[in-house]
Amino acid sequence: MTINDLKPDEYHPYYQPYVSKVGQGNVLDILKNNSELVSSFLNTIDQGKLGFRYAEGKWTIKEIVLHLIDTERIFAYRALCIARKDKTDLPGFDQDAYVVNSQADTRSIKSLLWEYSTVRSATVSLFESFDNQAWMHSGVSSENRLSVRAIAFIIVGHENHHLEIIKARYL
Repeated sequence: MTINDLKPDEYHPYYQPYVSKVGQGNVLDILKNNSELVSSFLNTIDQGKLGFRYAEGKWTIKEIVLHLIDTERIFAYRALCIARKDKTDLPGFDQDAYVVNSQADTRSIKSLLWEYSTVRSATVSLFESFDNQAWMHSGVSSENRLSVRAIAFIIVGHENHHLEIIKARYL
């Protein structure tokens, strides 16, 4: 499944900036490969910069990493519900509350990257378990239509978005 297969009506326009950052190729392969790229990149960052905020009220790099983990967990859950045709309207989430209560800055980058890796493995395993029909299922999340396959693109694009921010504003 590539970006060319995804239709704009499979997700809310809010997610378009993320989807546009996925690039070409099979989204499942990109999801797998990004894990190594992200971990390698984050391991190159000086320890002293991991707690840096480029402006008042902005997240630290460690908080961004845990935000990526939390967001991926939530979107993977949404994918599971939608793939299984659970008709429950799935709620949004308050990302700022998650970050404030994450205790990310008290953790080592090693523990964050281990958690990131295990969450990514679970996400890949989940998406690999879906047949072609399940990938096409749609449900309601945050009061908007969302397809299983759009979720895979959103996870990757969201991650790429935050990596760009780290490179541009933190390093």
